[in-house]
Amino acid sequence: MPAKDELAPRRYEKLVDRLGTMMRAGLNPQYEGYYGQLILSRDDLTEMGDLKDVRRAAREAGGRLGWKVTTQLVDGRLFVLDQREVPEEIERLAGRAAADAIDRARDEARRPRLT
Repeated sequence: MPAKDELAPRRYEKLVDRLGTMMRAGLNPQYEGYYGQLILSRDDLTEMGDLKDVRRAAREAGGRLGWKVTTQLVDGRLFVLDQREVPEEIERLAGRAAADAIDRARDEARRPRLT
């Protein structure tokens, strides 16, 4: 009979806490907790352990933040996304911020470069 890993629950809880901290750090305060996302690189995933455990921990951490979590693995990166319905006023605010960022990028691209 294989020995039971008595530290596994503690390691899992530490992973949930770590992912929750990373998720909170990526939130824009203006969006009141909406539009949450976390992207974990291949190196992050290797360090954190088994993919199924990381996904499960990410879903739990997101649930603690009130997120409706989905995870997607794309080219070795794990995307952890909040899929909740966004209130209209926050959606408008985020839309304006995105449009402003696009305008700034377009203006920057049009500026002559000094070489």
